[in-house]
Amino acid sequence: QLQLVESGGGLVQPGGSLRLSCNAPSGFTLNRYAIGWFRQVPGKEREGLASINIYGTPTNYADSVKGRFTISRDDASDTVYLQMNNLKPEDTAVYYCAGRHTSFRGSLSPDWYDSWGQGTQVTVSS
Repeated sequence: QLQLVESGGGLVQPGGSLRLSCNAPSGFTLNRYAIGWFRQVPGKEREGLASINIYGTPTNYADSVKGRFTISRDDASDTVYLQMNNLKPEDTAVYYCAGRHTSFRGSLSPDWYDSWGQGTQVTVSS
């Protein structure tokens, strides 16, 4: 299990964009990890948004973000990104990346992953 590191959250106006990053801790690499992005608001279950396999192919998108969010990975920088466009107030949440060392395609189920980050806050408000 790894303690992943998210960054890139912040305050953005409706219709704006943010790009979140997910990195491995120092001395480790994500290149054999399928990665998923999740979000959670207080009182609600953690919601799976997107996943990507170790080859860089997105494997799942939630209907709530399809067409607005894009997951990608850059092996050179060992980073997995979540590009978020046309953000809405209902996208306000703490966003997490999660990983699992595997050749499998990834999942939108939080139970499938065994490595998590601490989360980064995204607030969409005017």
